[in-house]
Amino acid sequence: MNWVAVRMLVGDTAKYVGLVFGISFATLLMAQQISIFVGIMARTASQVTDIRDASLWVMDNKTRFIDEAPGLPDNDLHRVRGVAGVAWAVHLYKGQVTARLADGNYRALVLFGLDDSTLIGAPQEMVLGQLSDLRQPDAVVVDKAGYEYMWPGEPYHIGREFQLNDRRAKLVGICKASAPFTTLPVVYTRLSTVRGFVPQQRHIVNYILAEPDAGEDPVDVCRRIEESTGLMALTKRQFFWKTIGYFLQTTGIPVNFGITIALGFIVGAAITGQTFYLFTLENLKQFGALKAMGVTNVRILGMVLLQALIVGGLGYGVGIGLTAAFFESTKNITHLAGLYLNPYAAIGVGVAVLAIISLSALIASIKVLVLEPAVVFRG
Repeated sequence: MNWVAVRMLVGDTAKYVGLVFGISFATLLMAQQISIFVGIMARTASQVTDIRDASLWVMDNKTRFIDEAPGLPDNDLHRVRGVAGVAWAVHLYKGQVTARLADGNYRALVLFGLDDSTLIGAPQEMVLGQLSDLRQPDAVVVDKAGYEYMWPGEPYHIGREFQLNDRRAKLVGICKASAPFTTLPVVYTRLSTVRGFVPQQRHIVNYILAEPDAGEDPVDVCRRIEESTGLMALTKRQFFWKTIGYFLQTTGIPVNFGITIALGFIVGAAITGQTFYLFTLENLKQFGALKAMGVTNVRILGMVLLQALIVGGLGYGVGIGLTAAFFESTKNITHLAGLYLNPYAAIGVGVAVLAIISLSALIASIKVLVLEPAVVFRG
């Protein structure tokens, strides 16, 4: 019977291709949009994960996400260091500034100011130059994508100069960094240098990076810091999800992507359901003949489900393949770098496709299950 079901399915080539196309299109649309959505959300907190030297982030207790942290008094660092369970703590500055290039053009930048003595928070991988060169006067390191944004089409070259707050900045290195949400260049320098790169204000530093003692629970150490200092202390994971949560709650990104993903599911279900239903109607006489020969309803339902599974499996494979090909072809495009086919998206879309084909098969089966075998003998 299974062979008969397969022959019935592929016998009508046009409808067979239409069914596969409908599932493939729905899979491509849902998998691509979910993966891009996940990638964009991860970018909002990418600079949290990029800093691998510290497990704890300490900030003002009203901070909502990484780009909205007011300055902290200098003595807060000593207060954090004095909390039981804290192995060490250092200052970190993060902000946005505007650079003036040698040709007179302006570029907005994300600026990090690192602790002068330890350089904790510095990039992990250098493309050109050495991290130790940051100890030179007015030295900065820019990420690879940022370099291409500031000097498009030009070869990598250290020693370039530009201005930050009317002060000279000298490029001493190019590094790799995760793309930020706004795709702005990411620039690293020492904290003492930052004070000349940003407008004067009472408190410059807005974060404290810390590490718990060996054997200490980071969550417990965060609680002690909050109780002792009144500041907000979060683990890296907590701060990552806090930042993502802010963008999920306050922007239209989830709604827009959700609409597109829902449309993919609805269109896929509509095309597949309608085509599969018409396919079943056209084969009613064949199903009637099988019932007249004694084939049970359960067996016929199994045949319909097998047809649906074949269509769903093939369509899902084609759709996921096209999605993977899309991300593979765009991985070297600077503003799309870091976006990839998320494995959880592939699994979730697989479940959605299974729901689509199961629903389509069940709807189509209604006509077959109530079919009278005598229909085969009618004109």
